[in-house]
Amino acid sequence: MASNQDNAKVHAVGLIKEPGRVIKVLMVCLGNICRSPTAQGVIEKLVFDRGLEKAVSVDSAGTADYHVGKNPDPRSIAAASQRGFDLSSQVSRQVSDQDFDQFDYIFAMDVENLTVLQPRCPPEYRQKLKLLFSFTEQKRLSIPDPYYGDDGFELVLDLAEQACHQFLAHIAYEFSSK
Repeated sequence: MASNQDNAKVHAVGLIKEPGRVIKVLMVCLGNICRSPTAQGVIEKLVFDRGLEKAVSVDSAGTADYHVGKNPDPRSIAAASQRGFDLSSQVSRQVSDQDFDQFDYIFAMDVENLTVLQPRCPPEYRQKLKLLFSFTEQKRLSIPDPYYGDDGFELVLDLAEQACHQFLAHIAYEFSSK
């Protein structure tokens, strides 16, 4: 008898109607060293655990260039590692104009970063811009920035896990209805 995870894997792989179709997801926060790399690490593991690594591709970027070329904040790496998420190979980059064309979903971690992205995004791609938390049923809109404290990294992980699970459920539904 197949497990629920096996059934989910078989079902989800069959969702991609176009051969070779890859759903490209970009996670965005301010500096690309705390929230967006955490969300990237979370969804990458969830995608891998479901056997969808050939169907879903994930990256992250920042709206600002403060930390370009740097690894995620050591506190983000440590908190994520304790839950089995690996952020250690990620390198910060800034959102580029090409990202609006190349990615299917561009998720801002908060309203402020969404507001920065909106005027930069060509009108034909605006439907790609969303808050990551828009896929949950909570009233919260933003994933708070833990950079200036030491206790927010676990909350970022909690929220990223919840939102990423909901997003994967959304794309499963979206592609099953096409």
